[in-house]
Amino acid sequence: MDEMEEELKCPVCGSFFREPIILPCSHNICLACARNILVQTPDAESPQSSRASGSGVSDYDYLDLDKMSLYSEADSGYGSYGGFVSAPTTPCQKSPNGVRVFPPTVPPPPQAQHHLLPHTGVLPPVPRNSCLTCPQCHRSLTLDDRGLRGFPKNRVLEGVVDRYQQSKAAALKCQLCEKSPREATVMCEQCDVFYCDPCRLRCHPPRGPLAKHRLVPPAQGRISRRASPRKISTCTEHELENLSMYCVQCKTPVCYQCLEDGKHSTHEVKALGAMWKLHKGQLSQALNVLSDRATEAKEFLVQLRNMVQHIQENGVEFEACLVAQCDALIEALNRRKAQLLSRVTKEHEHKLSVVRDQISHCTVKLRQTTGLMEYCLEVIKENDPSGFLQISDALIRRVHMTENQWGKGSLTPRMSSDFDLTLDSGPLLQTIHQLDFVQMKVPAAPILQLEECCTQTNSATLSWKQPPLSTIAVDGYILELDDGNGGQFREVYVGIEMICTVDGLHFNSTYKSRVKAFNSSGVGQYSKTLVMQTSEIAWFTFDPASAHPDIILSNDNLTVTCNSYDDRVVMGNTGFSRGVHYWEMTIDRYDNHPDPAFGVARADVLKDVMLGKDDKAWAITDGGISKGATVGVLLDFSRGILLFLINDEQQGPVAFNTLEGMYYPAISLNRNVQVTLHSGLPIPDFYTPGESEAAGSVC
Repeated sequence: MDEMEEELKCPVCGSFFREPIILPCSHNICLACARNILVQTPDAESPQSSRASGSGVSDYDYLDLDKMSLYSEADSGYGSYGGFVSAPTTPCQKSPNGVRVFPPTVPPPPQAQHHLLPHTGVLPPVPRNSCLTCPQCHRSLTLDDRGLRGFPKNRVLEGVVDRYQQSKAAALKCQLCEKSPREATVMCEQCDVFYCDPCRLRCHPPRGPLAKHRLVPPAQGRISRRASPRKISTCTEHELENLSMYCVQCKTPVCYQCLEDGKHSTHEVKALGAMWKLHKGQLSQALNVLSDRATEAKEFLVQLRNMVQHIQENGVEFEACLVAQCDALIEALNRRKAQLLSRVTKEHEHKLSVVRDQISHCTVKLRQTTGLMEYCLEVIKENDPSGFLQISDALIRRVHMTENQWGKGSLTPRMSSDFDLTLDSGPLLQTIHQLDFVQMKVPAAPILQLEECCTQTNSATLSWKQPPLSTIAVDGYILELDDGNGGQFREVYVGIEMICTVDGLHFNSTYKSRVKAFNSSGVGQYSKTLVMQTSEIAWFTFDPASAHPDIILSNDNLTVTCNSYDDRVVMGNTGFSRGVHYWEMTIDRYDNHPDPAFGVARADVLKDVMLGKDDKAWAITDGGISKGATVGVLLDFSRGILLFLINDEQQGPVAFNTLEGMYYPAISLNRNVQVTLHSGLPIPDFYTPGESEAAGSVC
């Protein structure tokens, strides 16, 4: 009952209703609060003065004006009356439950306070031309001479508030405990006594005559004990009369005096008790519907709370997965860093090795050159010409050879001190900056839109959509149908569109269809399976696309003739491979024994020879055909046979049998013949599909 508490509080004071009255807008307000928010209008604005001044405003016009708010700035929360000193412009207030209310009127002058009689409970008289604005819908209401007494009291609401407050009172005590009374657990409605559990077992055993007594919870027992008998309400206009009737037009209880006064004489009036029961029934029905909605809302709230838990769990799991993925990236980067540092170290060591080798080589060579130079200088110092000449040639050659060894390139470093390695981190940094979440889940199962799915003749149209809350990207859909005979499903459409029409299905067959979505992550679940029934009877026409060029079609491709003296073939636009089918052709023109042929053919039949001349067609020729004759063709795939009728008479026994595959209705004719096709016909009465042979007694 805690949820009901807001319904029991006044929108002005925010407390429980005290002496609630019903406003014409069906909202409730405390009588004292209504007194506090009264607003007095100037005489010039009163409806009485307007009518007295002959302004031409009728009663009906005033009623329309009365529905308008007296506050022109209602949206902003401010209201004023221009030129009226006693009601200055004042911002509106708010009640505890958030509803806007308007300020009380200016307190009466001291000399007028003698009208207030607080000790006797009599309300002071309402000032003339007072208005009341509903704090909930802000509708303005003008009070008549009766003032607030003109509004009916809501005794039902008052009783509900009283019972609710009683149920919230302190816990009841057992009436049979001797020393310290325990808290009561039950109340006996017949004994009118509150019991605790020990006293109930001792003084009110559930056997014998007491077994039939009704035990209720203490709160319910207290309400039933204190519930006063139903009060008989009196009329607000005739206080000495009880309300006994109900005016249907005014939707208000009335008394017999109201009827005699003529105010409701032309209205439909019903007994108060009957309308009470009727409205109780209507309220109960409305409550049942509302209860169903409340149950659905509770289930929805449970679903949302479960979603909160799932979101929290999934969030923790997803964060852990993200951290693990980032740690894996960091680990991979560290491994790559170690590899690159190893390469730099190798390059560093290689450069040092080359330079050190060159230093060692140059040092040895320079030592040898320096020794040779010092030796030559000492030789030059000798004064023995013959001795000098003996070794001078050899020394000159050695000096030249040593000089040549210091030729080009020998004094150039073999290795640069710079490292020719540049780390290309740009693409990786760009990839890191572009690192984002991608959709890695398969799509949810599509929802078939049943209102848009239908069949027409041997075609089926299916429409579907993604679930409303699905945010997973979809690259396309796969539509599957079975073979119409309970066989395996096969793909009939793959694409991004969400509506598809499948043609060429079998007539009088039941197909199962389903659809699934796919994206780069994979294929999602199938939708629910939809069962569709194709037309029982085949409707078709002649097919101009596959007809011989000499064929002439008219009458919406139902009438055919030819402009050639040679036989030309035309077929129907629908092929059959299952079921039983029957169609007829009427001979409109038949000149000079043209010898037409009627039957069925495969799609690759020859179009420039008589039907049946090759192994692609099966037909009947002539056989009593004349102008006005009707040729019937019956094709039964359940038995694999073909029958012909002329003017409703079967032509011999079964014409052909062991027919399998896809066949099209076909005829061959020349310019001397004109034929009209009649499709969508029921099977003749003499023929029963599925029998071992046709009923020959009819022939």
